[in-house]
Amino acid sequence: MATGLLRRSLSRVPSSPASKLALIRAHASEPEAQQVDAKARGTSTVKTFQIYRWNPDSPSKPELKNYEINLKECGPMVLDALIKIKNEIDPTLTFRRSCREGICGSCAMNIDGCNGLACLTKIPSSSASTITPLPHMFVIKDLVVDMTNFYNQYKSIEPWLKRKNPPTVPGKEILQSKKDRSKLDGMYECILCACCSTSCPSYWWNPESYLGPAALLHANRWISDSRDEYTQERLEAINDEFKLYRCHTILNCARACPKGLNPGKQIQHIKSLQPKA
Repeated sequence: MATGLLRRSLSRVPSSPASKLALIRAHASEPEAQQVDAKARGTSTVKTFQIYRWNPDSPSKPELKNYEINLKECGPMVLDALIKIKNEIDPTLTFRRSCREGICGSCAMNIDGCNGLACLTKIPSSSASTITPLPHMFVIKDLVVDMTNFYNQYKSIEPWLKRKNPPTVPGKEILQSKKDRSKLDGMYECILCACCSTSCPSYWWNPESYLGPAALLHANRWISDSRDEYTQERLEAINDEFKLYRCHTILNCARACPKGLNPGKQIQHIKSLQPKA
């Protein structure tokens, strides 16, 4: 009877789930209260994140530090969990992020052994997840890696339109057909997140000499552009045993790309254009 009165009173009085739960606990018998507590524990989803931590200002070795968060109080993506940890648990946690929409490529990292963007990767359903920096890169702090070599390789392929002749109409854009424009699909979408290059064993072994999947994909983007007039020079510049031919078509790059691109396919196209020995 008391339980029935309590239910009727709860239905008449608007309140939050938390206040209702407290009211039920207060009026329930001990066995009923234990059942309510067990049900509450079952609805809370606590997940452990093992995150790589290293501070260059500290002499200690790198470590994996555990953080527990309730997924019911967090967004669905790994980046949401990292932001929650930084805002509410440990403000010293360091990582890159910007757009949160898979456009800037800033939040690239290794999540449970796979490279990806934290903003596009849903929180895995497993009880624990391990988050580390991009592999085989110098770590600056925590999940932030040094991208200097990666950007220098991108710069080396001269990723801009190069012309020998002025436009047909001075001051106007250089037109191209829809067919020629379609040749750039699958290349221009690259956001330079480095997920592909840092998943490539050849890049791990030769990071100073092998350009890597991302730089070579962009090289092919300009080689394939009908408006560019330095195609032959571009091909000659990367026709090198290490710059180009360290690619062994393992295709880890295609599996890692968060934009669904296939750098290995573009590298094969460059090889097919090179003069035969």
